[in-house]
Amino acid sequence: MDNILIQNIDRVHTTDMGVERIRRNLGFGEIDVVTWCKEEILKTNADIERNGKNWYVHIDGCVITINASSYTIITCHKE
Repeated sequence: MDNILIQNIDRVHTTDMGVERIRRNLGFGEIDVVTWCKEEILKTNADIERNGKNWYVHIDGCVITINASSYTIITCHKE
């Protein structure tokens, strides 16, 4: 699926607080959460939808929420 989010995957990023929030929500240790999120977004079975100001990526039992204008990962949590 080729869409605007995938076309701009290099712009996807998060804040320091976002890193900690994602690690806490998913029980991750010291991994690069931005790289992990990008890999998940690019999977062929990722369900990507835009609703209002955010992108929602449903993949492997998780939802990644990304701001559609800044490409900032807001959060990621288990479904």
